[in-house]
Amino acid sequence: MSKLVSQLNSYLDYLRDEKRASDNTLQAYRRDIQKFVEYANDADIEDFADADSETIADFKRHLASVGLSSSSVSRTLSSLRGMYQYFIASGICETNPAKSIHNDKSEKKEMLVLTSKEVEKLLNQPDVNDIKGMRDKAMLEVLYATGIKVSELIGLTVEDVNLQLSFIRCGSDDKERFIPIYPIAVKAISHYLEKSRKLLVTDSRENALFVNVTGEKMTRQGFWKILKSYASAAEIKKSITPHTLRHSFAAHLLENGADIHDIQVILGHSDISSTQRYAQFLKNKMQNSYMKFHPRA
Repeated sequence: MSKLVSQLNSYLDYLRDEKRASDNTLQAYRRDIQKFVEYANDADIEDFADADSETIADFKRHLASVGLSSSSVSRTLSSLRGMYQYFIASGICETNPAKSIHNDKSEKKEMLVLTSKEVEKLLNQPDVNDIKGMRDKAMLEVLYATGIKVSELIGLTVEDVNLQLSFIRCGSDDKERFIPIYPIAVKAISHYLEKSRKLLVTDSRENALFVNVTGEKMTRQGFWKILKSYASAAEIKKSITPHTLRHSFAAHLLENGADIHDIQVILGHSDISSTQRYAQFLKNKMQNSYMKFHPRA
């Protein structure tokens, strides 16, 4: 059981035992807050205390993007505010990040997705004749090939990669996913393993697929710096994060005709609504393009 689910269950126990909430009320709170749990899992947030007001604002925009009515969004935010007040009283959190997020439609921000050309420029930045460049090329290709989260990327072991059958194993034993990887990514990983990793690793017991210059497992912060450096070199003006490649992967697959349920499985979304935001993104993109370029629009 994840920490988020454990914390949610603690709040629901409080509502049932202390507030004498009815079963219907408890189910309504669970449904509302479970939406945030699924969003937090997808955003690499493992503890409710790690969320800030920006996280809640992004979550609010996500709810709107998947088609929830303003009343449903308001109810979900209200549920979060109540839960955080309980967390403050229990010493789990010091502040209520949902308190400053108002129930209105003023915050609507389009999901950040790179164009195919931007992705190509980014992936072409690493110097594949350099030890670190080989590693960086492999990391970037794997992210865009699979849409995995950065925590999943740095969590990969050498045994998780099957180059012969062109797939990676991702996730825990009770919730693992096998994700195909395209030939360019297979070649990049193979090149890294043959020419780079063996020179970077100093301890033969290290099984992390991607390691830093000291031979230890790559960190999220380390990869973040690498990505920012290449984005700058590629002259990409968008403020991208590792999650941007995940968004781009899903949006590009859907745009080119992939089935949304297949994308849901690959991304590891437990709820189809998390995947549907990419369909909404493409719908908004098409409408904006129509209004901008149609001569009579």
